[in-house]
Amino acid sequence: MTTNSSDSVLSFSVAFRGTTHRLALLSSTPLSELEAQLQELTGVPPGLQKLIFKGKKAQHQGDAPIGEIGIKNNSKIQLLGTTAQELDGLKNVEDEKHRRERIMRERAMKPQYKVQPARSSGRISTLSSPSSSNSNFKFHSIVPLAHLPNPEMARATLEKLASDPAIRHVMHKHEFTVGVLTELAPHEQPHLLGLNVNAGQEIKLRIYTDRYDGFRSYKEIRRVLCHELTHNVWGDHDNNFKELNSKLNREVAEYERSAIEGAHSLSGQARAAGYGTPSSELEAEAQSNVLGGSASAVSMLEADSPEDRRQRILEATMNRLRKEEEEIEHSCGTGSSGTV
Repeated sequence: MTTNSSDSVLSFSVAFRGTTHRLALLSSTPLSELEAQLQELTGVPPGLQKLIFKGKKAQHQGDAPIGEIGIKNNSKIQLLGTTAQELDGLKNVEDEKHRRERIMRERAMKPQYKVQPARSSGRISTLSSPSSSNSNFKFHSIVPLAHLPNPEMARATLEKLASDPAIRHVMHKHEFTVGVLTELAPHEQPHLLGLNVNAGQEIKLRIYTDRYDGFRSYKEIRRVLCHELTHNVWGDHDNNFKELNSKLNREVAEYERSAIEGAHSLSGQARAAGYGTPSSELEAEAQSNVLGGSASAVSMLEADSPEDRRQRILEATMNRLRKEEEEIEHSCGTGSSGTV
């Protein structure tokens, strides 16, 4: 690079998703060269980079010297943008949107995904499993945040959510597709538990505790995921949203309940497969919601037919989920009541 007497070395920092990069360049360095270095550091292509400093976005062309666009010594710059890896997931979502019209025409001819009733033989009931031909109804990319502690455990948690049998069931039944499943950093957005970007392009979940000393309960994270999946269809937290969200929670509960009933004599295998709460815990929850958990409530449950017991337990679970959903709604970054 040719220098002149007016050139000076500018030392400045660029922050991207919690990581700060220190750079030192001549004031005559073209903006395009800075963008190329940032791509190597962050994975964000130049065309998607947004450089913000002093509360404003750089609006200059790539050949403009960085000293002329407002970057000074000790400037603090914020980089916004989507990485190439994330773009791959977003592209899959866009492809799905172009195919949506054809899929909707074919939907009426597709069999519904339903949980088969448990058989009296004690074997695990057959649960509908998505066919490989419908593999687009899934999370296309799992992206833990590398700057947070223990990214491998974070990836394992996100992958567990993506492969959860009950979540896969509702995604295929409602034809949900999500480009990127990733995290929310507690210190960056402490008021949020979840965020759905552009109706399924990206879903962000808060999986760490406030102090980063562990992970939040898996069931709590999954309930937030059901909430954010509902935003694939409805943006605001209106009655349409609440009706669909309640339906998703009920379908997840029914799916797991049927799995447990089918594995009545093989409960150890059911838990190993990730089917959720043991039957005894669900029964205890139902007892606490029927006549205040009194002895008469226990007798009522014992006298019920298997179908009646199933309905009571399911209603108890849904009552709990409705209360928890009210709390989740206040911590959601999507919709009219959320803060992005």
